[in-house]
Amino acid sequence: MQLTDIQKEILENPSRMKVLIAGRRFGKTFIAINSLAKFARYPNTKVMYVAPTYRMAKQIAWDELKEQMRTRGWAKKINESELKITLVNGSVVMLRSADNPDSIRGIGLDYVVIDEAADISESAWKAVIRPTLSDREGHALIIGTPKGRNWLYDVYNNAKHQADWHSWQKTTIEGGQVSEEEIEKARLDLGEREFLQEYEATFVEYAGVIYYAFGEHNIKQMPVTTGGRMPLLCGIDFNYQPITSVIGIKTNQGIHIIDEIEIYGSDTNELTQEIYRRYPDCRYLAYPDASGAQHRTSAIGGVTDHIILKNNGFQLLVGSINPSVKDRIASVNSVLKADNCRLTIDPKCVKLINSLRKQVYKDGTRAPEKDTGYDHLNDALGYMINYCYPVKQTVNVAKKVSRRA
Repeated sequence: MQLTDIQKEILENPSRMKVLIAGRRFGKTFIAINSLAKFARYPNTKVMYVAPTYRMAKQIAWDELKEQMRTRGWAKKINESELKITLVNGSVVMLRSADNPDSIRGIGLDYVVIDEAADISESAWKAVIRPTLSDREGHALIIGTPKGRNWLYDVYNNAKHQADWHSWQKTTIEGGQVSEEEIEKARLDLGEREFLQEYEATFVEYAGVIYYAFGEHNIKQMPVTTGGRMPLLCGIDFNYQPITSVIGIKTNQGIHIIDEIEIYGSDTNELTQEIYRRYPDCRYLAYPDASGAQHRTSAIGGVTDHIILKNNGFQLLVGSINPSVKDRIASVNSVLKADNCRLTIDPKCVKLINSLRKQVYKDGTRAPEKDTGYDHLNDALGYMINYCYPVKQTVNVAKKVSRRA
């Protein structure tokens, strides 16, 4: 079997971290095995193929990998019980399963392939697999077919904006292994969602997604210089686990979010100090939750969150009561729209971006889901946006307090 032009493009791309989202029978495993061979040809390298389970690793890749190594004349020793091949140049190719993380821990790798990544937990990638690449500055190829908007969806999208990352989204037909006739039969046999996911490699939309207007057009990197009493916009959601803030600046087009802050087990005073530390010598404009006029995250008796902000030199821009949830969400969607975009977000604000992509309504309601943790940064953003771009006039009079001399 020969590599197609698309497969060659993926293999030859120099990025350290690659993410391939592809439909069924695209040739993902063929790319995986060829990429393992590409790295293993260098002497004394350690490369690993990781599948969701031991059985999958053996069924999907083991026989083909052995054949490749034998055909090339590279195999020196094949260990069937450990699924490990030692090569004549001292390199080692290993197969492991993500459901047995202890078999991966502590191994320094030059290269890893994660296959069927949608069926592997995010913690397996972050806590187990990714650390194996650190001491050798190893590379990775993350492969999968969509399965909802889980961590694979996140790394695919984030790779578009991160240095030394690259991502692809390819349909089954682009792989060149399945005929158009067969794909059309599958289209008739499967439901629309299943076909889009399995053959079109589409991340099917969440039912009831809240911030439907958010898209790639809202993610933008731009040079920013703060200081010199420049106005710094701070949307704030008061919580203990966590207290959150989104940091923005005004632009000719609207608002650009430059940072996000989450601090667990903290209070408003500590949040203000963190903002000072990151962005000194600014004019601090706070757009907080209106309930902070009564609410206390601080242990200081009798001092509300709003008073703490004022005492720390923040100018409060807030109504006497919060806008309705419906109006707050509508104001955010209105500035996110591509045809009148007034809100952009720096790609480093990964948690905010993921929260906008993923927060949904509770089933059968118009109440936002708050059990996933996606609500905090979205709420902080919403307080800011609703004040700056309300969807309708409000009778609330803003409280403004000048920064303390």
